[in-house]
Amino acid sequence: MSDDVKDAGLVAMISSILGGNKRADSITPPPLAEVPPTAPSNGFEAVAAPIPEATPIQREDAPGTAPAAAPVEPPAKIATTADGKRLLPAEAIADLVLGELRKMEDFPATGASVTVYGYRHWNAMITFAPFSTSFHNATRFRQAMPDLVFKLRRFVELEI
Repeated sequence: MSDDVKDAGLVAMISSILGGNKRADSITPPPLAEVPPTAPSNGFEAVAAPIPEATPIQREDAPGTAPAAAPVEPPAKIATTADGKRLLPAEAIADLVLGELRKMEDFPATGASVTVYGYRHWNAMITFAPFSTSFHNATRFRQAMPDLVFKLRRFVELEI
């Protein structure tokens, strides 16, 4: 058998697998939509474009105008325990832990997630997406977690 016959057979097999007996010649691209040209045909049209008028500026000391100030909301009250620890939900504590870990050298910008679990003595677990960091760095970050959690437990309590 010649090489041309073998190539034709391979092409037929691949096209039947991928395209289901469709020939590449019969496939036509969709028609282009008729869109008006976006660039001017000559440079004079771009120069002759009208200049928009500026909006009038109101002076602050003008009489009869009241400043449009948005109502200021009072800051939300932070819930605390009897011993002064802040009560936070698990997501907020996970963000705190992740923020502290991001301060470490070579911590990945993406692909790391922290899960907070437990009740009285809450704990945290870190997981990494594949190829987000090296095994050596992941081990280093996991070894830093218990110290970080111990320090944060003194200031934060898990809200249930």
